[in-house]
Amino acid sequence: MGKLGSIVEKVRSKNAGPFWLTVDIFCGTPDSYRRVVSGLKTTDVAKLADTPTQHVKRFDIPDLNVVKFSFPRPQVQGTPQDRDMHGAAFASLLAEFELPEAV
Repeated sequence: MGKLGSIVEKVRSKNAGPFWLTVDIFCGTPDSYRRVVSGLKTTDVAKLADTPTQHVKRFDIPDLNVVKFSFPRPQVQGTPQDRDMHGAAFASLLAEFELPEAV
């Protein structure tokens, strides 16, 4: 096991418009990329984001060693209920995710 944030170079989340968030996982090396692709499931991200799995879009980009997720924001950006105006807080939550040991 290992925390995602200690295995990859960077985890970044940000707005993808007022209705969506996007998370970029910059793995840095092909080995880290393969570990993330095999160990981090879309269902895991959906559970952390508290959103249905079918609403999570996943993009595995092997040429860049990047895994990207996009999903609906829990609140529309800028509304009184929005607690993360820039969408940056989710990166910290995902960086703490424990990946299973590499197989």
